Amino acid sequence: MDYQEIGERRRQLRIDGFATLADVGFDGDWVSPYQISSRSKTGPVLLALHWLDVPSITQHHAILTKLGFLPGILFNKVLGQALVESGLTRSHIYVTQAFHLLPKEQRSEGISRANVDISFDQVTRHELSGRRVIALGGVATAACRRHGISHTVVCHPSARGRTISDKALEIGRALAG
Repeated sequence: MDYQEIGERRRQLRIDGFATLADVGFDGDWVSPYQISSRSKTGPVLLALHWLDVPSITQHHAILTKLGFLPGILFNKVLGQALVESGLTRSHIYVTQAFHLLPKEQRSEGISRANVDISFDQVTRHELSGRRVIALGGVATAACRRHGISHTVVCHPSARGRTISDKALEIGRALAG
């Protein structure tokens, strides 16, 4: 399936209680806005749980339009350092999510396994086909396992209890492959 078809599958995805990128005026020529900066056709895929929440998108629309990510959040601080560790740049990788909709209130809002599986089946599995996948954290790892996607398991960049450097080193080693 080509990239535009996968993007269309994401546009068609609807689950009650969650917003779409179009709902917040952020639809574009991508499957995930992270791909504004990280849409390598051949590099490793980093798979996270989901992108952002509605309030964050509203608040940071300008920087998100330019980069597709928020550089100041922990996830991206760790990812930036992991890229340095691996000798790669954002353009060398592909970043996507297991869940392609947006929590309406906050990033940490719960997303059920059933809803992750709906999104994964409709969108994500098509992005990952034939790619080297690095699952960031437990939810992404579990989704890969349930859907038969070969993957490398690493910590989530926002995981608590570990230093930025420690998480970045682990992810960087996986990126370097």
